[in-house]
Amino acid sequence: MVGMERYLKKFILEDLNRKIILLTGPRQAGKTTLSKMLTDNFDYLNYDNSDHRLQFFEKSWDRAKDLLIFDELHKLKNWKSWLKGIFDTEGIPPSIIVTGSAKLDTYRKVGDSLAGRFFQFRLHPLDLKEIRTSLNPDNLEESLDKLLTIGGFPEPFLDGSTRFYNRWKKSHLDIILKQDLIDLENVQQITSIETLIQLLKKCVGSPVSYSSLAGDLQCSDKSIKRWLTILENMYVIFKVPPFHKNVARSILKSPKYYFYDNGQVDGDPGAKLENLVACSLLKEIHFRADCFGESLQLNYLKNKDGREIDFLVTRDAVPELMIEVKWADETLSSNFKIFEKYLPKARKLQLVKEMKREKTYPDGAEVRMAHNWLSRETPLI
Repeated sequence: MVGMERYLKKFILEDLNRKIILLTGPRQAGKTTLSKMLTDNFDYLNYDNSDHRLQFFEKSWDRAKDLLIFDELHKLKNWKSWLKGIFDTEGIPPSIIVTGSAKLDTYRKVGDSLAGRFFQFRLHPLDLKEIRTSLNPDNLEESLDKLLTIGGFPEPFLDGSTRFYNRWKKSHLDIILKQDLIDLENVQQITSIETLIQLLKKCVGSPVSYSSLAGDLQCSDKSIKRWLTILENMYVIFKVPPFHKNVARSILKSPKYYFYDNGQVDGDPGAKLENLVACSLLKEIHFRADCFGESLQLNYLKNKDGREIDFLVTRDAVPELMIEVKWADETLSSNFKIFEKYLPKARKLQLVKEMKREKTYPDGAEVRMAHNWLSRETPLI
């Protein structure tokens, strides 16, 4: 990944001298590499390193550097208060970037000690848009096929070998389960969480029943919900809830779960493609929120008769774009007609992996080749 320009770099550089930068995202998505590419003049401390931990406690880093990179700082007790003290007494420079493979969203609570002192950025694995702009591939369809089989994490994607990816995938998940989760759950529960992941791999794209998973794992619904939240916080999976104008009702309905690592998905190619589209949409939504302050949300649609649309993107809580994902079906889904009665202003888009020509309809509905639309500069516009 040496020399590869990541999509967040210029936006982080613009903010470095104003705020503390909190950079989170899945383990091995490239956070540390990106941080070290911001300047040649940095000091790097990783809380997982025992020698570095002493420097955290002594606050004995090199203040002559332009940038301080604090990795996995959230593992330090009361890290937010600790960081606030440094920012308030020493200020900037040097600039401070805090990276971590767990969500730091707890700082959003009212009265949090870091309020007003940070900007958040969430770094995602590679998607087709970033591959097109940063790697300039010869064939976008081949790049899409590669994403479907080995996912978008930089190291295995750039290596390109399925054999390498299969070994990387196992070690990647082992680190999360055996190292990152050991502080949160006991060994017996980690075994259950590992089984839960295997179950989720087989139901990507389908609403998840907490009680059904609880029955499979012989535990309570409460345990399932807690473990799913932990896996979300560790950037293993993400949740896509159903859309409902009544938020309380939406919360009661079953969500869908998708994997940040597309290669983890078991099942037919359609499920892998749907997961890939979900990853691309969430990445774009987080990018727009973190860099421009836009308020977009990702949901899915389902009515009482069980008819569904795979995704709905809302802007400022207003439905903007309905998306249906198909492997080879070019015929516009009849489900659009059902939901457009309730969401008349939302655009209709069907993404298809295997098709010969794109088409549009008088009512504005579009059927697009997946590799074309997913690689667009501004796919949600």
